[in-house]
Amino acid sequence: MDETMTETVHTAPFAPFEWMLSARYLRARRKEGFISVIAGFSFLGIMLGVATLIIVMAVMNGFRKELLDKILGLNGHILVQPLESPLTDWKDVADRLSQVPGIRLAAPVVDGQALASSPWNASGVLVRGIRSEDLNNLTSIAKNIKQGSLEGFDEGQGVAIGRRLADQLSLHAGDSVTLVAPKGAVTPMGTTPRIKPYKIVAVFEIGMSEYDLGFVFMPLAEAQAYFNRSNDVTSIEVFTTNPDKIDAFRKAVTEAAGRPVFLVDWRQRNSTFFNALQVERNVMFLILTMIVLVAALNIVSGLIMLVKDKGSDIAILRTMGASQGSIMRVFLITGASIGVVGTLVGFFVGLVICLNIESIRQFLSWLTSTELFSPELYFLSKLPAEIDVGETTAVVIMALTLSFLATLYPSWRAARLDPVEALRYE
Repeated sequence: MDETMTETVHTAPFAPFEWMLSARYLRARRKEGFISVIAGFSFLGIMLGVATLIIVMAVMNGFRKELLDKILGLNGHILVQPLESPLTDWKDVADRLSQVPGIRLAAPVVDGQALASSPWNASGVLVRGIRSEDLNNLTSIAKNIKQGSLEGFDEGQGVAIGRRLADQLSLHAGDSVTLVAPKGAVTPMGTTPRIKPYKIVAVFEIGMSEYDLGFVFMPLAEAQAYFNRSNDVTSIEVFTTNPDKIDAFRKAVTEAAGRPVFLVDWRQRNSTFFNALQVERNVMFLILTMIVLVAALNIVSGLIMLVKDKGSDIAILRTMGASQGSIMRVFLITGASIGVVGTLVGFFVGLVICLNIESIRQFLSWLTSTELFSPELYFLSKLPAEIDVGETTAVVIMALTLSFLATLYPSWRAARLDPVEALRYE
């Protein structure tokens, strides 16, 4: 009979009384105020950690995507450069490249450096000679004309310049800009710079400050004459339908060229820049994960203190027949609730901020009277945010896992508490 009375009562996993007890332990009471403060800080830590992780990763994804779109929208995915002899046969090569499946544009270009000047200012620029039909096929330029027009671009001696360059030189469409090239006519006194004024027929704004400040587009024939090119071009910019699978096009491009060429793809041209972005992204992820880890450790300390404070309650429950598993589940629910609620709230906070990141930036800039996202420093004119579903899911799962792991040791310790020792001095 005695053996029957001392047997432990086995309850169903996560029974109602376990949830009820956990809820009571989570509610603040005067004598347990310090424990509830630790639980509150744990909740805030996990919430802020998850929200910050989601926001930072979304901004860095958006930053990379916007930069990639801007860079690949203006520069070719594959740069075809001549070997052994100049590209005097550029028309035939460009036609053959255009017929390769997956290539949407093969644009012959003449590139050269020059100084763009006006009566008020001057700035170094990259002058790119390009055909009118090719320029109109570059949607990043053709769809972002702010002043003037590209109509009849090949027919005259006009140029298209970026918005920031126009602002710096205090010029508008219809004004003239003077271009100074270091290599000009050869005279008995040496090589003199070539100085020539050009009418501005269009002003474009890509949204990337480096390009809006540093590019001048000129008709191809005029660029050949200006840079002393004898009917050849610097290179051919090849644009594909899928820049992420650029390796699949290299062999076809080499064969279609029909002459010795050297290929450079967009990854090689921008490798340093995008590698630096990737390293920064990984480091930020590791650093911000520490916030969630610290918050999870706060759950450990809070639960351990709760177990010590509730030692007599645990002992009474054990003598009344509660199993070790039941006691363990009570504290598992208590600790995990902090982590789960903190993670979910952090997820929604991060989501809301990401969806309104530019409005928040503008409000903070207005509130502090400062420019929080300078285009000169960050290349882009607005703050981007691109939420990656897989990445966000990984952040949420990581936070939930850390929160659950943090509850295991205190819960196990509560379950292992000896009722006799706990009640000895009560």
